[in-house]
Amino acid sequence: MNNEQNQLRRDIYLLLSTLCRQAPDRDLLQFLTHIEIEQGIPELTLAWQQLAQTASIASVSDLEDEYQDLFIGVGKGEVIPFGSWHQAGSLMDQPLAKVRHDLKRLGFEREDNVKEPEDHISALCDVVAMLIDQGDELDAQQFFNAHLSPWYRDFCRQFDTAPSANFYLAVARLIQAFFDVEQVKYVQAPEGSRGGVKIDVKNITI
Repeated sequence: MNNEQNQLRRDIYLLLSTLCRQAPDRDLLQFLTHIEIEQGIPELTLAWQQLAQTASIASVSDLEDEYQDLFIGVGKGEVIPFGSWHQAGSLMDQPLAKVRHDLKRLGFEREDNVKEPEDHISALCDVVAMLIDQGDELDAQQFFNAHLSPWYRDFCRQFDTAPSANFYLAVARLIQAFFDVEQVKYVQAPEGSRGGVKIDVKNITI
């Protein structure tokens, strides 16, 4: 996979991280509305098209309310963005300990102002993005397979039954479509290989 494709993959991970960390602002909605989409893998192309269409009619205030209900709520939100919950049934469990072990091994340190556990989907996307940016494809492969692959589908399915989900239904479809491509690439490509799958989305620098 060439540097341009890796840069695109990195940017998509960062976009998904941003969308799961906070409600999109007006600039991000405009970006999503006008993103240039090429025909490629059908499920991924459709997911981008749905996200662009949903972004074009969304309002910032509505999305702030939707994000609040989905990810925060009263006590807890309608969806749970933490790997431990999906893999072990509770927060702060063994999967989080494994994430922390791997982050330490890779040389990543938690920032003092971060309150959420490190197995939040946004944090995990950030790590994979940084590993891709550094050219550490083997580490990115191992981290994705260990800490995102086992639970992202369960996470995405939660949006299907979440009463407040509207814009974020499209976000969840993009997460699943993109991660499905990544999972196939990481399963099929021998460790350290340069093989890959082409992802056709233009102008996604955020």
